[in-house]
Amino acid sequence: MRRLVLPRSLELLKKAPTNLYTRKSPYIATIESVHRLTTGENGGDTYHIVIDHGGNVPFWEGQSYGILPPGTNPKRPGAPPPNRLYSLASSRYGDDLSGRTASLCVKRIVSYDPNDPNSTIPGICSNFLCDARPGDQVRIVGPFGSSLLLNEENPRGAQIMVGTGTGVAPFRGFLRRMFVEEVPFKFDGLAWLFLGVASSKSLLYHDEFERIARDFPSSFRYDLALSREMVDRSGGKFYVQHRIKERGKEVLELLESGGHIYFCGREEMMEGIQETFRKLCGDSWHEKLSGWKRNKQWHVDVY
Repeated sequence: MRRLVLPRSLELLKKAPTNLYTRKSPYIATIESVHRLTTGENGGDTYHIVIDHGGNVPFWEGQSYGILPPGTNPKRPGAPPPNRLYSLASSRYGDDLSGRTASLCVKRIVSYDPNDPNSTIPGICSNFLCDARPGDQVRIVGPFGSSLLLNEENPRGAQIMVGTGTGVAPFRGFLRRMFVEEVPFKFDGLAWLFLGVASSKSLLYHDEFERIARDFPSSFRYDLALSREMVDRSGGKFYVQHRIKERGKEVLELLESGGHIYFCGREEMMEGIQETFRKLCGDSWHEKLSGWKRNKQWHVDVY
Protein backbone atom coordinates (compact mmCIF):
# COMPACT_ATOMS: atom_id res chain seq x y z
CA MET A 1 0.00 0.00 0.00
CA ARG A 2 1.43 3.34 -1.06
CA ARG A 3 1.32 6.33 1.28
CA LEU A 4 0.34 9.87 0.44
CA VAL A 5 3.27 12.22 0.04
CA LEU A 6 3.29 15.98 0.57
CA PRO A 7 4.35 18.62 -0.38
CA ARG A 8 3.93 18.34 -4.14
CA SER A 9 6.20 21.36 -4.64
CA LEU A 10 9.17 19.01 -4.51
CA GLU A 11 8.06 17.57 -7.86
CA LEU A 12 8.18 20.96 -9.59
CA LEU A 13 11.96 21.30 -9.91
CA LYS A 14 13.09 20.81 -13.52
CA LYS A 15 16.55 19.60 -12.57
CA ALA A 16 18.32 18.28 -9.51
CA PRO A 17 19.31 21.02 -7.06
CA THR A 18 23.08 21.31 -6.63
CA ASN A 19 25.54 23.46 -4.69
CA LEU A 20 22.88 25.37 -2.77
CA TYR A 21 25.27 25.71 0.17
CA THR A 22 29.06 25.94 0.31
CA ARG A 23 31.81 25.40 2.87
CA LYS A 24 31.94 29.15 3.42
CA SER A 25 28.19 29.37 3.78
CA PRO A 26 26.76 26.00 4.94
CA TYR A 27 23.22 25.38 6.03
CA ILE A 28 22.83 24.80 9.77
CA ALA A 29 20.51 21.82 10.21
CA THR A 30 19.50 19.81 13.27
CA ILE A 31 19.95 16.16 14.11
CA GLU A 32 16.51 14.62 14.57
CA SER A 33 17.46 11.03 15.40
CA VAL A 34 20.38 8.59 15.41
CA HIS A 35 19.62 4.88 15.22
CA ARG A 36 22.19 2.10 15.15
CA LEU A 37 21.57 -0.36 12.33
CA THR A 38 24.42 -2.82 12.80
CA THR A 39 27.24 -3.55 15.19
CA GLY A 40 30.54 -3.84 13.36
CA GLU A 41 33.98 -5.13 14.21
CA ASN A 42 36.41 -2.85 16.03
CA GLY A 43 33.69 -0.32 16.73
CA GLY A 44 32.69 0.13 13.09
CA ASP A 45 28.95 0.34 13.73
CA THR A 46 26.56 1.68 11.11
CA TYR A 47 23.87 4.25 11.90
CA HIS A 48 20.75 5.66 10.28
CA ILE A 49 20.76 9.40 10.93
CA VAL A 50 17.80 11.69 10.27
CA ILE A 51 18.54 15.39 9.77
CA ASP A 52 15.94 18.16 9.91
CA HIS A 53 16.80 20.72 7.22
CA GLY A 54 13.48 22.53 7.42
CA GLY A 55 12.85 22.03 3.72
CA ASN A 56 15.75 24.34 2.89
CA VAL A 57 18.16 21.78 1.39
CA PRO A 58 16.06 19.95 -1.21
CA PHE A 59 17.60 17.07 -3.13
CA TRP A 60 16.80 14.28 -5.54
CA GLU A 61 17.24 10.57 -5.04
CA GLY A 62 20.83 9.56 -5.80
CA GLN A 63 22.43 12.78 -4.58
CA SER A 64 24.72 13.38 -1.59
CA TYR A 65 25.08 15.88 1.21
CA GLY A 66 28.45 17.21 2.26
CA ILE A 67 28.84 17.31 6.04
CA LEU A 68 31.24 19.74 7.76
CA PRO A 69 32.35 18.37 11.14
CA PRO A 70 33.15 20.78 13.98
CA GLY A 71 36.57 22.34 14.27
CA THR A 72 39.02 23.60 11.71
CA ASN A 73 41.19 22.14 9.00
CA PRO A 74 44.37 20.76 10.60
CA LYS A 75 46.27 21.45 7.39
CA ARG A 76 44.91 25.00 7.02
CA PRO A 77 44.54 26.67 10.43
CA GLY A 78 41.51 28.92 10.60
CA ALA A 79 39.83 27.32 7.58
CA PRO A 80 36.78 25.06 7.93
CA PRO A 81 37.47 21.32 7.82
CA PRO A 82 36.98 19.45 4.55
CA ASN A 83 33.46 18.20 4.04
CA ARG A 84 32.68 14.50 3.75
CA LEU A 85 30.11 13.28 1.26
CA TYR A 86 27.32 10.93 2.31
CA SER A 87 24.76 9.45 -0.06
CA LEU A 88 21.23 10.29 0.95
CA ALA A 89 19.31 7.27 2.21
CA SER A 90 15.81 8.69 1.93
CA SER A 91 13.71 10.02 -0.89
CA ARG A 92 13.40 13.78 -1.32
CA TYR A 93 10.46 13.66 1.11
CA GLY A 94 12.42 12.16 3.99
CA ASP A 95 11.36 9.25 6.15
CA ASP A 96 8.53 11.30 7.67
CA LEU A 97 7.28 12.35 4.20
CA SER A 98 7.31 16.03 5.19
CA GLY A 99 9.97 17.18 2.74
CA ARG A 100 11.80 18.68 5.74
CA THR A 101 14.16 15.83 6.61
CA ALA A 102 16.90 13.78 4.98
CA SER A 103 18.48 10.50 6.08
CA LEU A 104 22.09 9.35 5.98
CA CYS A 105 23.56 5.87 6.38
CA VAL A 106 26.91 6.32 8.13
CA LYS A 107 29.51 3.76 9.15
CA ARG A 108 31.69 4.75 12.05
CA ILE A 109 35.27 4.81 10.76
CA VAL A 110 37.96 3.60 13.14
CA SER A 111 41.51 3.12 11.79
CA TYR A 112 44.60 1.68 13.39
CA ASP A 113 47.41 4.08 14.17
CA PRO A 114 50.38 2.98 12.01
CA ASN A 115 52.73 4.26 14.70
CA ASP A 116 50.99 2.44 17.54
CA PRO A 117 49.17 -0.82 16.72
CA ASN A 118 47.51 -0.75 20.15
CA SER A 119 45.67 2.52 19.48
CA THR A 120 43.08 3.62 16.95
CA ILE A 121 42.27 6.80 15.06
CA PRO A 122 38.58 7.71 14.83
CA GLY A 123 37.27 9.19 11.58
CA ILE A 124 36.42 12.81 12.39
CA CYS A 125 33.19 13.22 10.44
CA SER A 126 31.73 9.73 10.80
CA ASN A 127 32.29 9.71 14.56
CA PHE A 128 30.81 13.20 14.89
CA LEU A 129 27.63 12.00 13.16
CA CYS A 130 27.41 8.63 14.90
CA ASP A 131 27.88 10.25 18.32
CA ALA A 132 25.41 13.06 17.64
CA ARG A 133 22.28 13.48 19.72
CA PRO A 134 18.84 14.84 18.78
CA GLY A 135 18.98 18.61 18.77
CA ASP A 136 22.67 18.84 17.85
CA GLN A 137 23.50 21.13 14.97
CA VAL A 138 25.10 19.89 11.76
CA ARG A 139 26.50 21.93 8.87
CA ILE A 140 25.42 20.85 5.39
CA VAL A 141 26.95 21.76 2.03
CA GLY A 142 25.60 20.79 -1.36
CA PRO A 143 23.63 18.84 -2.35
CA PHE A 144 25.95 17.22 -4.88
CA GLY A 145 25.80 14.71 -7.68
CA SER A 146 24.11 13.91 -10.95
CA SER A 147 25.70 10.61 -11.99
CA LEU A 148 23.40 8.40 -9.90
CA LEU A 149 20.06 10.15 -10.34
CA LEU A 150 17.12 7.79 -10.72
CA ASN A 151 16.05 7.77 -14.36
CA GLU A 152 12.30 8.36 -14.55
CA GLU A 153 11.89 8.75 -18.31
CA ASN A 154 10.51 5.24 -18.77
CA PRO A 155 8.37 4.06 -15.82
CA ARG A 156 8.23 0.57 -17.37
CA GLY A 157 11.98 0.24 -17.74
CA ALA A 158 14.24 -1.93 -15.60
CA GLN A 159 16.17 -0.32 -12.74
CA ILE A 160 19.10 -2.52 -11.62
CA MET A 161 20.88 -1.41 -8.45
CA VAL A 162 24.23 -2.78 -7.25
CA GLY A 163 25.42 -1.68 -3.82
CA THR A 164 27.98 -2.77 -1.27
CA GLY A 165 27.85 -1.79 2.40
CA THR A 166 26.57 1.73 2.96
CA GLY A 167 26.49 2.07 -0.83
CA VAL A 168 22.95 0.74 -0.53
CA ALA A 169 21.86 4.14 0.85
CA PRO A 170 20.70 5.79 -2.39
CA PHE A 171 18.83 2.65 -3.42
CA ARG A 172 16.70 2.85 -0.30
CA GLY A 173 15.63 6.27 -1.56
CA PHE A 174 14.98 4.84 -5.02
CA LEU A 175 12.82 2.03 -3.68
CA ARG A 176 10.82 4.27 -1.38
CA ARG A 177 10.03 6.48 -4.36
CA MET A 178 9.13 3.54 -6.58
CA PHE A 179 7.11 1.45 -4.13
CA VAL A 180 6.31 3.26 -0.86
CA GLU A 181 5.34 6.80 -1.80
CA GLU A 182 2.45 8.09 -3.87
CA VAL A 183 4.26 10.32 -6.36
CA PRO A 184 3.81 11.35 -10.02
CA PHE A 185 6.47 8.80 -11.04
CA LYS A 186 4.29 5.68 -11.44
CA PHE A 187 6.86 2.93 -11.62
CA ASP A 188 5.61 -0.12 -13.51
CA GLY A 189 8.84 -1.87 -14.43
CA LEU A 190 11.29 -4.21 -12.71
CA ALA A 191 13.50 -2.99 -9.86
CA TRP A 192 16.35 -5.35 -8.99
CA LEU A 193 18.69 -4.83 -6.05
CA PHE A 194 22.00 -6.66 -5.73
CA LEU A 195 23.41 -6.05 -2.25
CA GLY A 196 26.83 -7.18 -1.09
CA VAL A 197 27.89 -7.16 2.58
CA ALA A 198 30.19 -9.24 4.75
CA SER A 199 27.55 -11.21 6.66
CA SER A 200 23.89 -11.38 7.57
CA LYS A 201 24.68 -9.27 10.63
CA SER A 202 25.86 -6.50 8.29
CA LEU A 203 22.65 -6.25 6.29
CA LEU A 204 21.24 -2.73 6.07
CA TYR A 205 17.49 -2.02 5.72
CA HIS A 206 16.96 -5.73 5.11
CA ASP A 207 13.47 -5.82 6.63
CA GLU A 208 12.36 -2.91 4.46
CA PHE A 209 13.63 -4.55 1.29
CA GLU A 210 12.07 -7.89 2.15
CA ARG A 211 8.75 -6.18 2.81
CA ILE A 212 8.81 -4.56 -0.63
CA ALA A 213 9.69 -7.92 -2.19
CA ARG A 214 6.67 -9.51 -0.48
CA ASP A 215 4.31 -6.69 -1.43
CA PHE A 216 5.53 -6.38 -5.03
CA PRO A 217 6.80 -9.85 -6.02
CA SER A 218 6.51 -9.24 -9.75
CA SER A 219 8.17 -5.81 -9.66
CA PHE A 220 11.05 -6.13 -7.20
CA ARG A 221 13.87 -8.65 -6.94
CA TYR A 222 16.34 -8.70 -4.07
CA ASP A 223 19.60 -10.66 -4.34
CA LEU A 224 22.25 -10.90 -1.63
CA ALA A 225 25.96 -11.68 -1.61
CA LEU A 226 27.37 -12.37 1.86
CA SER A 227 31.12 -12.60 1.39
CA ARG A 228 31.90 -14.28 4.72
CA GLU A 229 28.96 -16.69 4.71
CA MET A 230 28.75 -17.78 1.08
CA VAL A 231 31.35 -19.29 -1.23
CA ASP A 232 31.78 -19.17 -4.98
CA ARG A 233 32.30 -22.25 -7.13
CA SER A 234 36.02 -22.30 -6.38
CA GLY A 235 35.40 -22.16 -2.64
CA GLY A 236 36.42 -18.52 -2.30
CA LYS A 237 34.49 -15.60 -0.85
CA PHE A 238 31.21 -14.78 -2.57
CA TYR A 239 31.01 -11.14 -3.67
CA VAL A 240 28.29 -9.16 -5.40
CA GLN A 241 29.88 -9.75 -8.82
CA HIS A 242 29.42 -13.49 -8.34
CA ARG A 243 25.69 -12.98 -7.85
CA ILE A 244 25.57 -10.79 -10.96
CA LYS A 245 27.37 -13.53 -12.89
CA GLU A 246 24.70 -16.06 -11.85
CA ARG A 247 21.99 -13.74 -13.16
CA GLY A 248 24.10 -12.52 -16.07
CA LYS A 249 21.84 -13.51 -18.95
CA GLU A 250 18.84 -11.73 -17.46
CA VAL A 251 20.86 -8.65 -16.53
CA LEU A 252 22.25 -8.31 -20.06
CA GLU A 253 18.81 -8.75 -21.58
CA LEU A 254 17.42 -5.97 -19.41
CA LEU A 255 20.27 -3.63 -20.35
CA GLU A 256 19.88 -4.45 -24.03
CA SER A 257 16.20 -3.57 -23.67
CA GLY A 258 17.08 -0.09 -22.39
CA GLY A 259 17.26 -0.76 -18.66
CA HIS A 260 19.46 1.29 -16.34
CA ILE A 261 22.08 -0.01 -13.91
CA TYR A 262 23.44 1.88 -10.90
CA PHE A 263 26.54 1.15 -8.81
CA CYS A 264 27.35 2.60 -5.39
CA GLY A 265 29.93 1.57 -2.80
CA ARG A 266 33.66 1.34 -2.38
CA GLU A 267 35.65 2.04 -5.54
CA GLU A 268 37.37 -1.36 -5.37
CA MET A 269 34.11 -3.16 -6.10
CA MET A 270 34.05 -1.95 -9.70
CA GLU A 271 37.12 -3.95 -10.74
CA GLY A 272 35.45 -7.30 -10.03
CA ILE A 273 32.11 -6.15 -11.41
CA GLN A 274 33.56 -4.91 -14.69
CA GLU A 275 35.57 -8.12 -15.05
CA THR A 276 32.33 -10.07 -14.63
CA PHE A 277 30.61 -8.00 -17.31
CA ARG A 278 33.61 -8.42 -19.58
CA LYS A 279 33.29 -12.19 -19.35
CA LEU A 280 29.53 -12.07 -19.82
CA CYS A 281 29.80 -9.88 -22.93
CA GLY A 282 32.89 -11.45 -24.47
CA ASP A 283 34.44 -9.61 -27.40
CA SER A 284 31.58 -7.10 -27.47
CA TRP A 285 32.26 -5.84 -23.91
CA HIS A 286 33.86 -2.50 -24.79
CA GLU A 287 31.28 -1.82 -27.49
CA LYS A 288 28.40 -2.60 -25.15
CA LEU A 289 29.84 -0.53 -22.30
CA SER A 290 30.36 2.43 -24.62
CA GLY A 291 26.76 2.13 -25.78
CA TRP A 292 25.37 1.96 -22.25
CA LYS A 293 27.39 4.99 -21.24
CA ARG A 294 26.39 6.87 -24.38
CA ASN A 295 22.73 6.13 -23.67
CA LYS A 296 23.21 7.11 -20.00
CA GLN A 297 22.20 3.65 -18.79
CA TRP A 298 25.39 2.99 -16.79
CA HIS A 299 25.54 5.03 -13.55
CA VAL A 300 28.49 4.91 -11.16
CA ASP A 301 29.03 6.69 -7.84
CA VAL A 302 31.86 5.09 -5.85
CA TYR A 303 34.16 6.38 -3.13
